[in-house]
Amino acid sequence: MFGDLPILSIITFLPVAGIVILLFIDSKKNSLINTVATATGFVTFILSVPLFFAYQENTGGYQFVEKYKWLESFGISFHVGMDGISLLLVLLTTMLSLIAIISSYTAITSRYKEYMITLLLLQVGMTGVFLAMDLFLFYIFWEIILIPMYLLIGVWGGKERVYASIKFFLYTLTGSTMMLIAIIYMAYMVKAQTGTISFDFIDIFKLKIDPSIQVILFLAFALGFAIKVPLFPFHTWLPDAHTEAPTAGSVILAGVLLKMGTYGFLRFNIPLFPDATVQLAPYMMWLSIIGIIYGALMAMIQPDVKKLVAYSSVSHLGFVMLGIFALNEEGLTGGILQMINHGISTGMLFLLVGMIYERTHTRMIEDYGGIAKAVPVFATFMMIASLSSIGLPGMNGFIGEILIMTGAFLSRPVYGILAASGVILAAVYMLWMYQRVMFGPMKHAKNSNLKDLNFREVAILIPLVALIMWIGVYPQALTVKYQKSVKDLMQLKSSRISSTADSIKN
Repeated sequence: MFGDLPILSIITFLPVAGIVILLFIDSKKNSLINTVATATGFVTFILSVPLFFAYQENTGGYQFVEKYKWLESFGISFHVGMDGISLLLVLLTTMLSLIAIISSYTAITSRYKEYMITLLLLQVGMTGVFLAMDLFLFYIFWEIILIPMYLLIGVWGGKERVYASIKFFLYTLTGSTMMLIAIIYMAYMVKAQTGTISFDFIDIFKLKIDPSIQVILFLAFALGFAIKVPLFPFHTWLPDAHTEAPTAGSVILAGVLLKMGTYGFLRFNIPLFPDATVQLAPYMMWLSIIGIIYGALMAMIQPDVKKLVAYSSVSHLGFVMLGIFALNEEGLTGGILQMINHGISTGMLFLLVGMIYERTHTRMIEDYGGIAKAVPVFATFMMIASLSSIGLPGMNGFIGEILIMTGAFLSRPVYGILAASGVILAAVYMLWMYQRVMFGPMKHAKNSNLKDLNFREVAILIPLVALIMWIGVYPQALTVKYQKSVKDLMQLKSSRISSTADSIKN
C-alpha cells in the first residue's frame, strides 16, 4: 500500500512540522494555535489508520521497516519497524494525542502556545518508542518523553506540581540510566562476538548470553520499565503525577506512557533474556498481584476522584503485567489487549474528571452528590467509562481480564484466584464513587446550575465509547493483529531457552 513511502518516519516526525509552524505564530492567537495543533494531530492520526488495514497479520513480524545509516562508526542506525503489538499502540498514541489537544481548548489559560508545542513533542517521543528497532534510538525516544511530561506537570499542573514533576523526573531518570548501561554493555557484547559494535535489536537478539548475566541485564531493563508501568513498589510517583497534571497530561500518562513500560517487557525482556524471564516470572507475578490488590484498596479510600482513578491504574496495570508474565498465549493475548483497553477506559475517565473540574473547580467526592440531575449527559458517559473500567461483559475490559486470569490460572491457580479479587474490588471502588458523585440528595445548591457537556466534549467522548463497545463485542478485530506476534514471541522464548540448556549440557 505504501510502497517506498517512509510512512513510519512520517507518522513519527509529522508533529515536528506542527511545532515549527507554532513557533512563528503569535502567542495571543489561540484560535490559530488550536487550528495548527489540531490539524497536525488529525493528519497524523489519519495517516496512521491505514496501517491497521495494511498490516498483514498472517505474515506477522516487523513490517513497514525503515533503516538508514546514522552514527555508523558507533553501530547506531535509524531503524524502525512495526509488529502487531506496536501497531495498536501507535494507533492508540495518535488517537489519544489528538483527543488531548482538542480537550485542552478551554482547560489551559496560560502559555498556550508552549503547551501545544509540548504536547506535540511528547507525541514524537511516544510514537518513536513503539517503533524503534535500534536500542540506542529507542533510548533517545524514551528520554525525549521525559522533558515534555516534566513540563506538562511542572508548568501547567496543580498546586503541588513542582514536587510531582521532580518526583516523576527523578524516578524515570534513575530507571532509564540503569537501562542505558545495560544497552551499552550488550552493544559491546555484539562487538566481542562479531567484531563489530551494534545497537540494533536484530544483532543483539542473536547474542548468546549466559543465564547469570541475563538476570543482571533483565533487572537493569526491568527497573526502567517497572517504574514506568508502574509496578509495585515503584508506583509512588504515579498518584502525585496524575493528580497534579492537567487533564491532557493525565490522559496521555494513563493512556500511553504507562504502556511504554509494559511494551518494554514484551519487546526486550522476554525475547532477549528468556532464561531470566522464566526464572524471575514468579516474582514479577507476585508483585503484579500485590499491585492489583493494593491499588484497588488505595483507590477505595481516596477522597479525590482523580487520585482514585490514578490508583485504579496501578491496579489495572498489575493485571497487564500478570498476563505478560504468565508466559502463555492466553495471558499474553489478554495483557496486550488490556493495554489498549486501559488506555481507552482510563483515558475517558480522566477526560470526564477534567470536564467536571472545569465546571466546579473541585475534585473532592464530598463536594458532589446528586449531580446526575443537573448533568445527565455527563452522568451517562461517566457510567459507561466506569463500567468499562470494571470490566462489564459486553464492554472492552471484560475479555482482557478474562484472558489474563485464565493465563494466570494456567500458570498457577493461586495467581488467578488472587487476581479475581481485584475485579471485585474494582467494582466496589468504582461504583461507590459513582453513587456518591451522581446520586443521592444534592449537597450543594450551586451544583444544580452546572452546565452539561457541550458539543465539543461529546464529540471527544463518542469515539471512545464506540471503541469500548466495538472491542467488547468483537475483540478479535484487535487480537488477530498481534496473535502472530504473540505466537512468535512464545516460540522464540522456548527455542532460546532450549538452546541455552543444550549449550550448558554440552
